[in-house]
Amino acid sequence: MMKEAILFIDGNNLYHNLKAMYVMPGEVDFGKFVDYICKYFGCSLKEARYYNFIPDIRESKAKYYKHMSYMSEIQKIPKFVMRLRKLQTSSTYEVQKEKREILETLELCNICKPIVKKMCEDCVGRVKMKEKGIDVMIVVDMINIAIVNNEDIVCILVSGDGDFVPALDILRRKDKEVFSASVVWGYARNLRQHFTCFVINKRDLIENCLKEGILQ
Repeated sequence: MMKEAILFIDGNNLYHNLKAMYVMPGEVDFGKFVDYICKYFGCSLKEARYYNFIPDIRESKAKYYKHMSYMSEIQKIPKFVMRLRKLQTSSTYEVQKEKREILETLELCNICKPIVKKMCEDCVGRVKMKEKGIDVMIVVDMINIAIVNNEDIVCILVSGDGDFVPALDILRRKDKEVFSASVVWGYARNLRQHFTCFVINKRDLIENCLKEGILQ
């Protein structure tokens, strides 16, 4: 009997790595994509958890609605669970630190520096929106499901981010089956070296994971 698997998908990592491979994320059938990964590891899909951020509508309404439409389409796929978190604004300390660093790179004299600092207070640096807490959500869910709840499932991380290695090590030390899968672009070497992995290249995607009627 096939073991059931839960896929933990780092949505932002996957999105940008697909684009870097010149594969448009909106053309990927994510239902086919997760089934393709499960087939490789000899598992059946129990659930696919898709983690991503919610952009700030104040930054750009067009970007916000485009992103949420993309999320809505993925949410319709059977066995998919959306796990979303709002983007966070950089703190005042971070913004001021960035301004200081930019001014230092200008190599201004002691006379010019205070003048430029005063006149360009609003135009030096920028307030950044940043993804915060997505990786933590993924790790916490993995540990809760596999270790705390002791579910008899296979954990498959879909991300190229090498920062997940310590968390996957914890699962493995607890005798949990854990695999790694990612598109070839941006797939960290330490993930590929330390865990049973599935490297998905562009040809794999085109032949197995695109929506009907789409050709690359």
